Amino acid sequence: MPRAHDLSSVPESIRQRISGKAYQTDETGLSGSQIAVFDDCVLKIVPYRKKNEETVSVMRWLENKLPVPRVLCYECDAERQYLLMSRMPGKMACDPCFLERPKELAALLAETIRMLWSVDVSDCPRSMDLDALIREARFRVENHMVDMDRVEPTTFGPGGFKDPEHLLDWLEHNRPDFEPVLSHGDLCLPNILIDKGRISGLIDLGATGIGDKWNDVALCCRSLKWNAEGVYGGSAYPDTRAELLFEALGIAPDTEKIRYFLLLDELF
Repeated sequence: MPRAHDLSSVPESIRQRISGKAYQTDETGLSGSQIAVFDDCVLKIVPYRKKNEETVSVMRWLENKLPVPRVLCYECDAERQYLLMSRMPGKMACDPCFLERPKELAALLAETIRMLWSVDVSDCPRSMDLDALIREARFRVENHMVDMDRVEPTTFGPGGFKDPEHLLDWLEHNRPDFEPVLSHGDLCLPNILIDKGRISGLIDLGATGIGDKWNDVALCCRSLKWNAEGVYGGSAYPDTRAELLFEALGIAPDTEKIRYFLLLDELF
C-alpha cells in the first residue's frame, strides 16, 4: 500500500478545499512528487527549486484546447510548491486492458500525438526548445542530479558515453533541426488517460510547451516498449510493438532524432 502523505502543512487556501476528504496516494511516476488523489481533484506537491508559474500558465492556456486538468489553486512556500487541480476521468494508457489490444492502443496514442500537433502554438506561454532542455540538463549534470540507477545499461560505459558530462557535451554539439509543435514533454503511457474509447486526459504537464515533434514520439515509443516488455507491471505483451504507433501515425520513424531525445532524457 502506498504510504499516506502528511497534508497538515498545506497552505490554508488548499486545506479549505480538501479538508475532511478521503484520498489515495499515487506513486506511479518517477518525479519524486507527492500526489494525493481525491474523488474530484488531485494535489501535487513538489520540492521548491524554482517557481512553477510557467506550468500553471500552460495548463490554463490549454483549457478548452486539450483535455487537461483545470488549475484550482497554486501556492508555494520556501520548501514546496502545491498545485491543486481537477481530476481527469479514465484509466492510464498502460493499463492491461489497453496493452492487451495493441492496435486500438496504438491508434489512441497516435490520436494523442496528433492532438498535440494540432494546437496553434503562436501564443504558447512556454518554450521547451533545445536551448531550454539543454540548459535544464546542464543544471542537473552540474548538480549531480542524474540518477545513474535509472539509465539504460548501454548509455554509459564501454561502447557508450564516459559519464553524464560526456553525454551533455555530445548533445550540445549534435543538435538536430528543430521542428516546433506543442510538446507534452513527458508523453509516457501513465500520463495519457483513456475513458470509453477516447483520450480523456493528459496529465503531468510540467514540461509542456513549444518543443520538437520527435521528443514526444521518442518518449511515447520507449514507454510503449517498456510496458509491453513488462518493465513496469511485470506482465509482457509481445503483440504490442512500437512499430504499430508509426503505422497509426502514418509516418516513418526518424531514428536519429528519436535516439537524440532518448539520450537527452537520460539526464532527466
